[in-house]
Amino acid sequence: MFLIDLFSDPTAIIALLTLIVMEIVLGIDNLIFVSILSNKLPEHQRKSGRMIGIGLAMVLRLVLLSLIAIIVSLTTPVFTLFENDFSWRDLIMLGGGLFLVWKATTEVHHHMQGEEENADTESPVTVGFTKVIIQILLLDIVFSVDSIITAVGMTDEISIMVIAVIVSVGVMMVAANPLSEFINRNPTVVMLALGFLLMIGMTLIADGLGFHVPKGYIYAAMAFSAGVETLNMLTRKIRKVKRV
Repeated sequence: MFLIDLFSDPTAIIALLTLIVMEIVLGIDNLIFVSILSNKLPEHQRKSGRMIGIGLAMVLRLVLLSLIAIIVSLTTPVFTLFENDFSWRDLIMLGGGLFLVWKATTEVHHHMQGEEENADTESPVTVGFTKVIIQILLLDIVFSVDSIITAVGMTDEISIMVIAVIVSVGVMMVAANPLSEFINRNPTVVMLALGFLLMIGMTLIADGLGFHVPKGYIYAAMAFSAGVETLNMLTRKIRKVKRV
């Protein structure tokens, strides 16, 4: 009955499509993080790690949607510091941003030093899988809180939000493996993706401190950088063909 009512209401359809697009766009950040983390796993665990991580992330988002009243209240200031009001949402954004900056910086260091260093410090076979899943879920909490608060301003229908989350997560599952394999095959793309994570982390920190950076600027910068890297890859490919 709900689907019949939904498709008969133009306003609900527009709200649903808008939310789906928003969830997919916001999911790009999460997908890049998942791709980089899963590529640290042994090859036979990478695909299952991505699917389990994204699947659990969907369950987490649906649980958070059921607690939407609590999520919305997270925007209420809880204390003031240096004349700035801080809410629980701000603290979550700050924590997520700091975590993302730390993780991206660590990955940049490991990538520059070589993967063999990791073998001396920890075994990805024994602790990597669980560690990757936990990190995916931790960061998804940050993105979920932000997207749910944004969604509340667009519609008050929980069912529309649920459908948008399920569809967007489905798109992420389809795109996860091709994106991860592409990143893994191209070392320069790995550094570019880590640069994206650093930028996203700094954006979350700024947001938590009360300095809102329009998402359009962030995605425009990412698209421009990806376009330049695409030209570099094509140039290298053409030169390689000419040498042959």
